[in-house]
Amino acid sequence: MSGSEHFLATARQVVTDEARALDALAAGFDERFADAVRLILKAEGRVIVSGIGKSGHIGRKIAATLASTGTPAHFVHPAEASHGDLGMLSKGDVVLAISNSGEAPELANLLVFTRRFDIPLIGLSSRPESTLMTQADVQLEIPALGEACGYGIVPSISTTLTLAMGDALAIAIMKHRDFRPENFRDFHPGGKLGARLSKVRDLMHGGDALPLVAENSPMSEALLEISQKGFGVAGVSGADNALTGIITDGDLRRHMDGLLSQTAADVMTSSPTTIGPDALAEEALAVMNARKITCLFVVDATQGPQALGLIHIHDCLRAGLG
Repeated sequence: MSGSEHFLATARQVVTDEARALDALAAGFDERFADAVRLILKAEGRVIVSGIGKSGHIGRKIAATLASTGTPAHFVHPAEASHGDLGMLSKGDVVLAISNSGEAPELANLLVFTRRFDIPLIGLSSRPESTLMTQADVQLEIPALGEACGYGIVPSISTTLTLAMGDALAIAIMKHRDFRPENFRDFHPGGKLGARLSKVRDLMHGGDALPLVAENSPMSEALLEISQKGFGVAGVSGADNALTGIITDGDLRRHMDGLLSQTAADVMTSSPTTIGPDALAEEALAVMNARKITCLFVVDATQGPQALGLIHIHDCLRAGLG
């Protein structure tokens, strides 16, 4: 077997072993998992996640996932906990302690603290007879299937299972709380994910920046509005301030003959495509691309048909969409 073939064979073996372990984990879920979910849901405080070594790295990710999906959570390093960070724990919190062996000595003070002050403890380990699991109020057990290296010395299968257990917890809690994409965006305002979850109201131009004229406005005023606001369009409002039309470059070309003698109502395209302020900006971009237009007026149908703002395709691109 050549070097490349050997590398690829090893890669496939590792992933296959971990996939089989995940199947075993899924098959082993029982009422203890539901108990852990209920314990976290009932907590008035935060989920304090702790672990040492690779378990600590996975624990940080679990805490971050919980926090980003609406469950207040922090990671506390067990060694630091012994030097003052135990003060971060309080009544109402729940502790999720992670140790594959269940015997990490660094967790000892944390376990004692939870027992002394009656703080609920969830243990996550592959050894049900370990100190961690026997002390825990709820035991989350991962299958003891060795490691992908074949020697039991490189955390791989065990860390994959631990991470999957944490993801399962976070998502089960998230779904129970009906945590939706619009909520998720509040915890992820930056980066590509934040851009994808941005709402139209976050990017739209409103107030004095909104290009808007009345139906009876002469086209000289409409042209000035289009020029000053810089979006290449103007919205047209009726007597009740409802958005009744839009004037675009195409409308101007179609009415060049005697343009300045006409009103905005004469030139506008009626019933323009609009979007709501709470729609995702990604949806606005999709509409603009599908209709081959560069902007949309924003109208909140629940508050009447008045134009609240305008979103331009460039706003979406600057935000990282597209």
